[in-house]
Amino acid sequence: LMAGVGGAGRNGNGAYGSSCRMSNNINFNKNPDSSVSISKMDMIIPFSPDVPCDNNGQRMWWAFLASSMVTFFGGLFIILLWRTLKYLWTVCCQCNTKNKAQKVNNPMNSQADGPTKNDKEEAPASEVGWMTSVKDWAGVMISAQTLTGRVLVVLVFALSIGALGIYFIDSSDPIESCQNFYKDFTLQIDMAFNVFFLLYFGLRFIAANDKLWFWLEVNSVVDFFTVPPVFVSVYLNRSWLVHLRFTRLLSSEEAQKHSYKLVNLCSIFISTWLTAAGFIHLVENSGDPWENFQNSQPLSYWECVYLLMVTMSTVGYGDVYARTTLGRLFMVFFILGGLAMFARYVPEIAALILNRKKYGGSYNSTRGRKHIVVCGHITLESVSNFLKDFLHKDRDDVNVEIVFLHNISPNLELEALFKRHFTQVEFYQGSVLNPHDLARVKIESADACLILANKYCADPDAEDASNIMRVISIKNYHPKIRIITQMLQYHNKAHLLNIPSWNWKEGDDAICLAELKAGFIAQSCLAQGLSTMLANLFSMRSYIKIEEDTWQKYYLEGVANEMYTEYLSICFCSKAWELYSIILINPGNHVKMQEGTLGFFIASDAKEVKRAFFYCKACHDDITDPKRIKKCGCKRTKMSVYKRMKLACCFDCGHSERDCSCMSGSVHSNMDSLQRAFPLSSVSVHDCSTSLRAFEDEHPSTLSPKKKQRNGGMRNSPNCSPKMMRHDPLLIPGNEQIENMDANVKRYDSTGMFHWCPSKEIEKVILTRSEASMTVLSGHVVVCIFGDVTSALVGLRNLVMPLRASNFHYHELKPIVFVGSLDYLRREWETLHNFPKVSILPGTPLSRADLRAVNINLCDMCVILSANQNNIDDASLQDKECILATLNIKSMQFDDSIGVLQANSQGFTPPGMDRSSPDNSPVHGLVRQASITTGSNIPIITELVNDSNVQFLDQDDDDDPDTELYLTQPFACGTAFAISVLDSLMSATYFNDNILTLIRTLVTGGATPELEALLAEENALRGGYSTPQTLANRDRCRVAQLALYDGPFADLGDGGCYGDLFCKALKTYNMLCFGIYRLRDAHLSIPGQCTKRYVITNPPYEFELVPTDLIFCLMQFDHNAGQSRASLSHSSHSSHSSSKKSSSVHSIAATNRQNRSSKAREARDKQK
Repeated sequence: LMAGVGGAGRNGNGAYGSSCRMSNNINFNKNPDSSVSISKMDMIIPFSPDVPCDNNGQRMWWAFLASSMVTFFGGLFIILLWRTLKYLWTVCCQCNTKNKAQKVNNPMNSQADGPTKNDKEEAPASEVGWMTSVKDWAGVMISAQTLTGRVLVVLVFALSIGALGIYFIDSSDPIESCQNFYKDFTLQIDMAFNVFFLLYFGLRFIAANDKLWFWLEVNSVVDFFTVPPVFVSVYLNRSWLVHLRFTRLLSSEEAQKHSYKLVNLCSIFISTWLTAAGFIHLVENSGDPWENFQNSQPLSYWECVYLLMVTMSTVGYGDVYARTTLGRLFMVFFILGGLAMFARYVPEIAALILNRKKYGGSYNSTRGRKHIVVCGHITLESVSNFLKDFLHKDRDDVNVEIVFLHNISPNLELEALFKRHFTQVEFYQGSVLNPHDLARVKIESADACLILANKYCADPDAEDASNIMRVISIKNYHPKIRIITQMLQYHNKAHLLNIPSWNWKEGDDAICLAELKAGFIAQSCLAQGLSTMLANLFSMRSYIKIEEDTWQKYYLEGVANEMYTEYLSICFCSKAWELYSIILINPGNHVKMQEGTLGFFIASDAKEVKRAFFYCKACHDDITDPKRIKKCGCKRTKMSVYKRMKLACCFDCGHSERDCSCMSGSVHSNMDSLQRAFPLSSVSVHDCSTSLRAFEDEHPSTLSPKKKQRNGGMRNSPNCSPKMMRHDPLLIPGNEQIENMDANVKRYDSTGMFHWCPSKEIEKVILTRSEASMTVLSGHVVVCIFGDVTSALVGLRNLVMPLRASNFHYHELKPIVFVGSLDYLRREWETLHNFPKVSILPGTPLSRADLRAVNINLCDMCVILSANQNNIDDASLQDKECILATLNIKSMQFDDSIGVLQANSQGFTPPGMDRSSPDNSPVHGLVRQASITTGSNIPIITELVNDSNVQFLDQDDDDDPDTELYLTQPFACGTAFAISVLDSLMSATYFNDNILTLIRTLVTGGATPELEALLAEENALRGGYSTPQTLANRDRCRVAQLALYDGPFADLGDGGCYGDLFCKALKTYNMLCFGIYRLRDAHLSIPGQCTKRYVITNPPYEFELVPTDLIFCLMQFDHNAGQSRASLSHSSHSSHSSSKKSSSVHSIAATNRQNRSSKAREARDKQK
């Protein structure tokens, strides 16, 4: 019905004379044998025997119009009738339900009928009906999220343009003319186009949630007035042009992803202009019906376009004007609209008016489909980042609808984003503080509520207070709803504990960005690059294949790995345990698994992880290709095959057969043939707050049996069974037990998780430049902090706690030196005064004199932070202080002072290794540390707020400003960290609530719910006496980096396979390897290689190693290190860079020094 008006006869008398252009097969009544009867009105339709048409010349325009009106009103009547019948049926059902409810009050009826009814009603609720499946399929077909949907949207737009072209061609013919369908090529093409539009209309109708509103929307009305007349044309062998086809230009904005606002404005203006011109073309060439069509005038379509343009612009030359009454009446109203469009039409105001009505409805849940509510800081950036990770293609089919609730209507860009994801995303305008709005989004039936925080706000405490109020409002409306919220400041988490219905056992989680950010950075101080590896593991990244042999190729292969969970096969089980739940990372050989253990896996695909569940000893014990491990028909019975297991799993925790979680265990593996091709790695965590709590038989489970979690088990408890701990003499060595269990000395906090000392006044830890220079610091951590009295606190305690974890011996603790404003550090000192080996140098990180005073060239890590980042409106200037400090350090030059210190690369020595034998120790000997003469070789990690500012950190990279953060060189090398990488934790925590506990255990050094409750009371760590229970909490693994240039792994460092190293480290030393820190130019055989390194996550078995590689691993707690090395000082990892092998001075016998000097020189030469 969008067809335009054709040209009328040029005779000027209203009849179509011989000058009219008709189709080639139409004669102009020149044949004397043909006769045409003339009625009161003049003949309008020429007739020819070749074209079967009405031989009396009667016009049939009413038939075309009637087909459209009948279609529209007929469908509208059917929809309203269906809604009425559905309403009446619902009312009747409610009446019957009330009657049945009264009968159920009878105890006999309640006992007999109650359970059966509930079972019948709950069963279909968990299944997706076929109507829902068809609706979802139709929604996917017409959306632009799949290849088919994108092709369909583009095809609709292209065919709409083609239909307009046909209209332009036909507009030169008479308005109504006889045409033979079998001979008219344009009518055939138009028929094919409209058949496609009819099918597309059917898909849109099926996918529509509200059929009534769909029937009344503009695009539907356009279809009503364009598609049916084409079928009438075929039936009557005549055509009639209408004007609405130009309205299809409005669909062009759906095919655009960029410049949405510009496309939207242009499509509205052009479609209005051309559609109005088509109407004038129709009525002016046809005439008024009550005047017997005698007052028409011959106007071409383009003349009508010209007329409408001069009318809207208020010029009005008068050379072309409307003569018919219909045309003049239309122009009266169109002038008002044209003036408004030119002078007063503001798209933003119109959008606000439309959106207020558009987003004011209620959410209608779909049976068999869950939905979540997302609220808080809703912007284009936060929503796009959330959807990109939540709807990532690497996840299994996400059958979850996302409902956004915000009190401000979305702008055009955000609205376009919602439209592109309309099959799974809905937006409603409202506030979570309003119970009415919570009812609109069906919060009581939602699977979870996610609250996003504004990470870049100027006042973090105010932002946390707003989110806490949101939690209170939601919990007040529905106490059982699961809430996952982002928090900016660690100390504000304590306020959540004041909410009575807040219960982490039921799935409630608070993702503290400051805590995790500081934890990630602290772990990089122990093993440089670990922050990058962990951030990539817990984010969904697509695999990017690179053919060239560059460092990006190996880095991106590791980036494709993610963290998955899967139940382990019953074949791995050994014995049953009590009803307790913990998480263990790299537990010892004494730990056993039971049926139902849940494993955490590092893999690139969920299908690979499924093998751990499908593994069957009877069917898969003798195979060598892991791809053949598939589901078999064997009955799953408990077997004792623990010693013969040939599968390595990653992080593992478990749940018991009952309502509480499992007992965890590690995989005691014999890695032979299966591990060669099985691309999984293994790591482990120990999150126990009361490790040796007395077990009582009558003690109930610490977990709530009411709510099953998404992973099939229950949420992990921080408590652990006493039988899970090590029962051997190494648990508390004799000498260390006597020393640490001194009743009068408090060495650890009350939980036994962190080193502790009595509180010190800040004046006692302040160093002057001269005092710092005389101290000759080495192997320390320098924290450069920018801040002042008015700056928001960054929470330095979260940075110090992982570096003071009790699984380090006291002599292994790295000294920490803060360089910054004393006024700011005084505000932070209240949370730091109980940690040992902490010093402060008042000054500024931009002062080279201050940096030289703290021997920054001898530090193990330099951390650059800023508390002033969110006080600047310009995003590009938010990181100016951190960038300037980084470039300042990299440009510094130093003397060869390391030769005086003679620091070695001893690093750590895993349990069971002989520290005196060069053949048994992986990192041994007195190795002269390579001299650092330039600041570019100093290990640095810089915190950024704006991801695009990462381009300024390295001057030798070629990163584009639009490159994603994880693809840039500084991030891949572990020298830059941005808080935006933590956005993916919201989705990861929703799909697997154990993930957040695992991450916090890995990066915080052992923070537990008990510790959080203690800090909420006192805001400081409380010292505790050493008891067997608290000392047992020290027995947990830690992160380290293993050097390959020397020691028992030296034979694998030169051309060996990563899989062989993995198996040897696990079986011989109980160390779990999970990545490589490699020199950037290690693949190039050129002298003078760059000292920068990059991260390779979970490389395949056949991955070739080089001598300069550093291996990320998790090592067991060394109980004997405190006895044999009481007089030594060594770092927790062997090296941070190729030029630095140690962090402190060691006293070793001269005989050992001579035996190892040759190997030390060789290793140093290789790294240079």
